[in-house]
Amino acid sequence: MSQTDAVTVNQTIKSAGKYRWSICALLFFATTINYLDRQVLSLTWSDFIAPEFHWTNNDYGNITALFSIFYAVSLLFAGRFVDWLDTKKGFLWAIGIWSVGACLHAFCGIATSGIITGNWFVGFEGSKEIISGLSDTGKVINVSVTLFIFARFILAVGEAGNFPAAIKTTAEYFPKKDRAFSTSIFNAGATVGALAAPISIPFIAESFGWEMAFIIIGALGFIWMGFWIFMYDKPEKHKRVSAEELAYIQQDDIADSKLVGYVPETTSKVSFIECLKFKQTWAFAFGKFMTDGVWWFFLFWTPAYLSSVYHMDSTEAALPLFVLYMITLLSIIGGWLPTYFVEKKGMNPYEGRMRAMLIFAFFPLLALVAQPLGYISYWVPIIIIGIAGAAHQSWSANIFTTVGDMFPKKAIATITGIGGLAGGLGSTLINKGSGLLFDYTHKTLTTVNGQPFLEKFPQFVTQPIPETFFKELEKSGAVISDGINTGYMIIFSICAVCYLIGWTVMKTLVPKYSPITNL
Repeated sequence: MSQTDAVTVNQTIKSAGKYRWSICALLFFATTINYLDRQVLSLTWSDFIAPEFHWTNNDYGNITALFSIFYAVSLLFAGRFVDWLDTKKGFLWAIGIWSVGACLHAFCGIATSGIITGNWFVGFEGSKEIISGLSDTGKVINVSVTLFIFARFILAVGEAGNFPAAIKTTAEYFPKKDRAFSTSIFNAGATVGALAAPISIPFIAESFGWEMAFIIIGALGFIWMGFWIFMYDKPEKHKRVSAEELAYIQQDDIADSKLVGYVPETTSKVSFIECLKFKQTWAFAFGKFMTDGVWWFFLFWTPAYLSSVYHMDSTEAALPLFVLYMITLLSIIGGWLPTYFVEKKGMNPYEGRMRAMLIFAFFPLLALVAQPLGYISYWVPIIIIGIAGAAHQSWSANIFTTVGDMFPKKAIATITGIGGLAGGLGSTLINKGSGLLFDYTHKTLTTVNGQPFLEKFPQFVTQPIPETFFKELEKSGAVISDGINTGYMIIFSICAVCYLIGWTVMKTLVPKYSPITNL
């Protein structure tokens, strides 16, 4: 951009309206609801659902891993779906589907008792009584896990549309230099959703039953849909977007149109095969593969970590989880930092973003000492996980906006979906692996009064350990050294190095700013 163009843009910014930030606020609330809905299970399964259905860590790990697979595959098609229907209709379908899926979880208990006994006409409490009287716990586990997997499938299909639609909306309403900041703001909804979850969901479940937690939180999506219908339209068509604001939003298009050899962007659709021809696609996908699973691990397993290692129930864990996610709100700085590098250091958007991402990649290394220092206080790992979470959200805001830097608007949702698939596969591996590892270390490395657990209780070699078994042992005065601590140490160590590996590969594939012009 020439100096004259820069002056013109600065003058436009002063007179431009700010309606684009209202759209950003809508994206923020959609993402908040998105993360509230997916957190209900992680905050209710240990204290409320597992005792009712006799679940183990591996059962929960299977559910979360399959959710990751469903979400990953759905992301691939959600991007295409949003590009096909366009932003407004695509987002409405997405949040409508995931809100239905969220509410479906509440009826898994009734469906479990109905499938096993044939008695479908019971309420939530009636299904609990029926299930508690069943002697075939293996059947209860299998049926309930299958039903929850189905509900998670519906949730995943809908939730997959959130980020492709939100990133596409950001590209429509913000110039490139502001996209990381606007993305960091709406992406902070993930943190706020995770923040609101522990101070609301366990108490709803405690007061009204775990089923109502799914229904109440799930209903929020339907309310959001009403606001989206009346508030969103393309900026060039929107009555509340002034001519000055539209000029500011479209400043990149205006500047590019003056370049020699400029070719206007077409509206023709792009295929997956076309997108996969570019190193930029693979760089984005690998970065997502290496790092998405870290955030999902912290999101899904931190409540279980506090329960397993520090013996907290869901209400006791509310304060530390609230503090953890308060810390992750620092991620908003992550959206501002690339803007600083672009405006103050003269870097192009991609160069500024990669510099910022390298800085963020070092913070998760603190997770290496989270478990070893955890003996001091549970606040040590909580603070470290919070810092790592803030670094992830900062990284996430910037890796998403590399797509807008490199690709034309018509391909943004599709590329975002491809990266989401890769991130979901990484999340599947870490969630399933964590469940298996934690059950294994829990059994094989735990000692009771200095004696290996399986030597003292050989019956558990071939059967799951009841959730209340260790609590009863502790009440009897037994000294327990839980081997699950080693499992968490292993996973924390893996999470710590994922970002530096991801950044290195991304930088190797795309060493400098290389926007796609032939798609």
